[in-house]
Amino acid sequence: MASSNFGTVIRNVRLPCAEQHSETPAWDIACLGGRVQSITSSGSCIPHDEATVIEADGGVLIPSLCHSHIHLDKCFILGQCDPLITGSLSEALQVTNKAKAEFPKDVDNLYARATYLIRESVESGVTAMRAFVEVDTTVGFTCLDMGLQLAKEWAEVCHIQIVAFAQEALYESAASTEPGLNYNLLCDAVSRQGISVVGSAPWVEPDRAHALKNIELILSLAEKHDLHADFHLDYNVDPDAAPMVWDVLQQMHQRSWRRSSGKRVTIGHATRLGLFSGEEWAELKRATDTLPLEIVALPQSDTYMMGRADSNGKIPVPLAGRTINAPQVYREHGVRVALSVNNVENAFTPQGSLDPLTLASLGVALFQVGTEPDWRVLLRSVSITSKEAIGVINGGNTSGESADEGDGIVPRIGDPADFVVVHGARRWQSTVLSPGFDRTTFYKGNVVARRRARRWNANTGGEISS
Repeated sequence: MASSNFGTVIRNVRLPCAEQHSETPAWDIACLGGRVQSITSSGSCIPHDEATVIEADGGVLIPSLCHSHIHLDKCFILGQCDPLITGSLSEALQVTNKAKAEFPKDVDNLYARATYLIRESVESGVTAMRAFVEVDTTVGFTCLDMGLQLAKEWAEVCHIQIVAFAQEALYESAASTEPGLNYNLLCDAVSRQGISVVGSAPWVEPDRAHALKNIELILSLAEKHDLHADFHLDYNVDPDAAPMVWDVLQQMHQRSWRRSSGKRVTIGHATRLGLFSGEEWAELKRATDTLPLEIVALPQSDTYMMGRADSNGKIPVPLAGRTINAPQVYREHGVRVALSVNNVENAFTPQGSLDPLTLASLGVALFQVGTEPDWRVLLRSVSITSKEAIGVINGGNTSGESADEGDGIVPRIGDPADFVVVHGARRWQSTVLSPGFDRTTFYKGNVVARRRARRWNANTGGEISS
């Protein structure tokens, strides 16, 4: 996909400026060299004769979307798993591990499922994603090879960060003093060209002591190979479980990780943080002002898996408490939390769409937020905040931003020209409250995907143009 030497003009588009209701003005956005060149009132931009002109017809332009946490190898495998009986986390691990053992035997299926996820994501507006692929004694490098190949194939359409991910324990037992074969495979994996991130799930280790060793090993690998680090961590809603995010921060401090380095440590799930007091959030905010730690909540997975009834039938937390309330955490504590899809149609998340805008819409009801500032936080959480969480753009947990000038949702001259136009929406609020299907995705100023619905109903007696 070559960039036009004469640029792209997105004509007659509406922007997500705050406090817009009726009579929302329309604009022309000119892009050149992958960045915004000008923003002028609609009709005033006169493009070069050979420029690419895209008619938005009054649709709403928002930042392109981002999967800050998604599994590329375990998507769409529910039909390949044993039937779910309890829906529990332990059952999800069991049936997924059984299905995963078949991945090396059918690489075509693995490749096709991942390709479908990427294609559908781009068509929904995604231009950046952090994709986990597992490396262990069960699959070897099969998933990794697939992910690296797809990252190359889609490089001109979507930025795909490949995570060499250890879902399985790095230590074989509680008696182990040295990491085992899974760790050795991970060491080999991160030395490969094209790997951006190394990650693990410390909670799968035999005990807390080994989980802490897991964190140390991953951070050491990240430092050695100049990678981001990403942990599935604090995946519980147990008030008696000591949050391990503090241990990660302590390690980062001792290793002198700083925001200026450009490398981030990201925590996924982090459901235990939803039980934090105001003092704990304040402490986390102080730490993340200097240390590059980011948080990604996964509402579809977390609300499905967390908070199940105990043996006495008691549910430990209400529905909204099973994932981090991103609008409240930012409003009250100034901490940005990204929201991401995580899994699609597998035992960990059998339900939900891969469209990040549906997460924003879900958040309105889940967190019971009815104000436009909170809706902007939700929109940002699946776009700008998610890109910051994976290090695609600079940023971090900052507060005190004005709605238009500081949250990054409204484009400015010089910004990367990565957008999605939601056609049919006449107000930016609609992109959160009832996101439309018809969309055009722009990456580096170029159109990389269009999605349109074909409509028909008996009353009109024919097809209706979208």
